[in-house]
Amino acid sequence: MPRQTTASGTDDRFVVPLRGVAVDSETQCEHWDSPVDVVALRFRCCETYYPCFECHAATADHDAEVWPRSRFDEPAVLCGVCRETLTARAYLDGDDQCPHCGASFNPGCRRHRHLYFETTAE
Repeated sequence: MPRQTTASGTDDRFVVPLRGVAVDSETQCEHWDSPVDVVALRFRCCETYYPCFECHAATADHDAEVWPRSRFDEPAVLCGVCRETLTARAYLDGDDQCPHCGASFNPGCRRHRHLYFETTAE
């Protein structure tokens, strides 16, 4: 199904504000589209979810700000399979799968966590 956008530019297929480039129904995008690339991450700067940092760079009109450690107990990750939101802590402490539906997440994303989450104490 083609992407549906609202006046704010977010994708109305999702219950959270989500933007990106060629996003499919499971949050895979033009940049990352393997069967395990099924998360979208919330950015601090705009409180909007994006499938990847490249989608943020391509569609936002501002620099990205990572999700702060002080907000790790708030929803910051969307499972593209079941549409449940996860706290940053649940996602970061998890074992590369959704705790709600069991969908596998890309373990390679661990290498890029610093692009989405504050990784050192403030």
